[in-house]
Amino acid sequence: MPTAPQTTEELYQALQANDERPYGRTRTVTAEELVDAAEQFEEPVPLIHALLELQEAYTYGSEPRKSPVVFARLLNLFDERPEVFDERLRYMLFWRFKWVSNALRQLPEIPLAALRQWLTEMRDRYEKADLGLQPYYGEAYQLAAHTGEDTALAYELWAARTRTRYSDCEACEICRRARHHLTAGDDERALSIWEPVLSGKESCQEEPARSVSYALLPLLRTGRVDRARELHLAGYRGCRRNPSMSGEVGRHLEFCALTGNEARGLELLAENRNLFDEVDSPLDQLDFLTGVEVLLQRVESLGHGELPAAGYPGRTWTVTGLRAEVSGRADDLAARFDDRNGTSAVSDHRRARLDRAPLLDALELTLRARSLDDVAPAAPATAPASRTATDLPESLPELILRARALDERGHPDNRACWTRLRTLVAARDYSHPDDPAVGPLVLLRADLLADEASKVGEKDEYAEAAALHEEAAALYEDAGEPGHATLERGAALLAVAESADGAEAKAAALTEAHASLVRLHEETAGLAPYQEARLLRLRATMLGLRLQATRDEEHIAPVFAELDLLHAFATRHDVVGQISGGRLLRATTHALAGDLPAALTETDALLERLRAQGPDWHLPRTLQLRGRIRLGLGDAQAGYSDLAEALRLAGEWQGDTLDTSRLLSDLAEAAMHLGRPDEALRHLTRAAEVDLRRGNRFDAFCTYSNAARLSLDLGRVEDCIALLDSVLAEPDVAAGEIDDRLTAQLRLTRARALRAGDDLKAATAELVALAAESAGWDDDPGSHTMIAAETAVLLGESGEFDRAREAADQALAAHRLAPRHEPLSNSLRELACQQAQQQGPEGLRDALAYLADAGRIADEAREAERAAREAERAAGAVEGGVVEGGAGVVEEGALEAGVVEPGTRGPSLDTALAYEYGRVNAYGRAYEDSLAALEKALALLGEPGPEDDWAGEWAECVRLTGAVEGIYLKRTAPALTRVDAAVSHLTALGHEAETAPLTSLAARLRDEG
Repeated sequence: MPTAPQTTEELYQALQANDERPYGRTRTVTAEELVDAAEQFEEPVPLIHALLELQEAYTYGSEPRKSPVVFARLLNLFDERPEVFDERLRYMLFWRFKWVSNALRQLPEIPLAALRQWLTEMRDRYEKADLGLQPYYGEAYQLAAHTGEDTALAYELWAARTRTRYSDCEACEICRRARHHLTAGDDERALSIWEPVLSGKESCQEEPARSVSYALLPLLRTGRVDRARELHLAGYRGCRRNPSMSGEVGRHLEFCALTGNEARGLELLAENRNLFDEVDSPLDQLDFLTGVEVLLQRVESLGHGELPAAGYPGRTWTVTGLRAEVSGRADDLAARFDDRNGTSAVSDHRRARLDRAPLLDALELTLRARSLDDVAPAAPATAPASRTATDLPESLPELILRARALDERGHPDNRACWTRLRTLVAARDYSHPDDPAVGPLVLLRADLLADEASKVGEKDEYAEAAALHEEAAALYEDAGEPGHATLERGAALLAVAESADGAEAKAAALTEAHASLVRLHEETAGLAPYQEARLLRLRATMLGLRLQATRDEEHIAPVFAELDLLHAFATRHDVVGQISGGRLLRATTHALAGDLPAALTETDALLERLRAQGPDWHLPRTLQLRGRIRLGLGDAQAGYSDLAEALRLAGEWQGDTLDTSRLLSDLAEAAMHLGRPDEALRHLTRAAEVDLRRGNRFDAFCTYSNAARLSLDLGRVEDCIALLDSVLAEPDVAAGEIDDRLTAQLRLTRARALRAGDDLKAATAELVALAAESAGWDDDPGSHTMIAAETAVLLGESGEFDRAREAADQALAAHRLAPRHEPLSNSLRELACQQAQQQGPEGLRDALAYLADAGRIADEAREAERAAREAERAAGAVEGGVVEGGAGVVEEGALEAGVVEPGTRGPSLDTALAYEYGRVNAYGRAYEDSLAALEKALALLGEPGPEDDWAGEWAECVRLTGAVEGIYLKRTAPALTRVDAAVSHLTALGHEAETAPLTSLAARLRDEG
């Protein structure tokens, strides 16, 4: 706290500000300082308020030892000066007797006699104050349940009594009653009692998160698996990292352990590492540690005891080491409670949890389903079994010769051979064969470098790949293999060209690289046919990539010319792999040129050849291309079939016959076209995991970002949040080592999901932070426009209109640098409506200012559209073709609300603006202005016809117009005429569903008229 409050007014302001902070050390320390500050004032009331804030901070900050001390001061003040406690302060004092009872129960050093003495004190105080005793009996039951003595009688004495205003909230008491029956073994009755809380009908600060944590296992035992999964995702988010809910976190870890989600359990444990250090309540510690131990012993039993685990700070832990530490500490705590209580109830409950067997072998809890093998440290890659590969030769010379023979053919099994050879050569006792057929060691080292360079290039790490190719070329020169050296230098040229930024720069680099490769080719003598064919393929590839970068028609013919050379040469020398490779590139070139029918014809012919003559390992890639072409031609079912077949065939081969991650993303696209979004989501998450296993982390997180946005679009809000929490917790993401714009996109989607999940406070905090960061993106003001605009909307929704105006002004300023007409207009209109709705006439002026801003944006959009159309007419026909998506990290149009562009029938920006003027003026009670704006909106919209799909929007506009005219302006007759005519029109069109609100309004107008 910078300076201590000097007046009571400053103190109360500081107390209010502290009350808005999350529970934890910062809030607690500030509360302690405010108590010190309050003691300077002569009147006791400010001190009472400060002590109440401090006790709350201790209670919900999991510091039970300090809470009773503060309450004792409050009780002394009450005994000395009862008249200064008004009704509210008195109520808070008597309510918090329960807090002290709960705090004392959590401390094993407090004797059982002292707990009972406190309950007697509570009873006496309640009787003296003429308060009902149900809260006292509730605390007596909780002590009985804790010790395991006379539980049934204590329950009846509490549960049979009528609730009072000092009773715990309905949600908390429901939880307590349900847990009583759960302890008795009656899962069904417990779940029936819990239903109002689990369904969200009853809630409080700690509910439903607490009830959810206890209900997870009974839900599984009674077969409600999907419900358990759903509540785990939502419930965990409500308690994670919260010291006062560490026991709930422990039960979520236990749930993971008993459902085959051990890897997720370890992930959640890492996210809650703070709880090892921040939980001061011994009972909560025991609850948390027992859940941790259930998880760790399960992981250890599966043979993964050496996995790293997040534990007590100050050292690194393995699963085995942490389990032993946790077990010792938890056993000691349980024994201390049993000694205090004189029963074994606490240890018995702990042992029952540890002895539970898994309830399910595997339950897919999140979109990012991972096993313990997935989180284990990376092991050397091993090739999967293939349908054609035999066991690798034991003889070193045979293995080397096999690798080279497979490499010459382009056979995917060559990777397994090179991987094995790399391990052998790296061994300290390696001895190179003295065999002329094998050649010198330098030749083998060149082979291994060439293979490594190819793998690095596949990860788009072009600079490193180029360096490795050059190094391999030098070694090939030393080994007397000029043909191989030229191939490596050609590959290096391509890698350097692909590293260029921007389409124009890349096109220029590829042109230069192609010219250099042609010279290299011409200068290299003695090339074997397969080497020359490979060089010709490389030349064609460079020109194909240039066409992909530019989409320039002048770049099409050179690609086909190179492909003609390749095809003629490969056919003459029967280089089978390059014949099919060249034809695959020809089909791709047709697609890039926009001639999808020709591309389809080429792939059909190639597939026929491959099935007749091979090589079979080219089938998956060719099927993938044909599947993409068919998607482009609008035949989603055929495209899906090709892609699924490509994935099946690819699994039968070692090595990389195609980019599996890209194939899975293509399948996701096809599934979306077929109306199967849940299947698309599965393909996307699998694609991301494939990229992660291959070390392509940026690509993986991009795909996860797409999956998260799709899950949010599908309404799977908790799935979206859980996925993003998992990805954002990855060490390199959390450390800022991944592209900051990608991380921003992940956080933006998470904020939207939090808003959709009604966690407005967390969503707003995330967006405010993002808006501050994106303000510094000088190279990307458009993204800042959208983030700032969305932040303004959330601030407005929270009633923080001063901050909302600041954020909106930031968005407008960024918009001037990089226009984002529709999303910004939508946000401004929404802000206007929020302010008018929440503040009424007082907020009307500011709300109308937002609409004026939106009007200027609409004018700009109309002018930009007109200029774009004129430029398009001047430029002639726009080039066609298949263009891959994904232009920016923070997606343009993310905030759009489906407004149809100007010039089309249906709601335009002008129409939407007029409608909002109507709504805003209505909220501000400027009814004449509202009616005029709504009538303008109706005129712009026009009556819907039989084929129009915006009848609902028109009906709502009519309804609001009729309400303003008939109810607020008391012009019942014209309003009824308007509404009745609309009902008749919609009925004639067959839009009966849209007439219901209008019919209801008409009935009200007739009743009131």
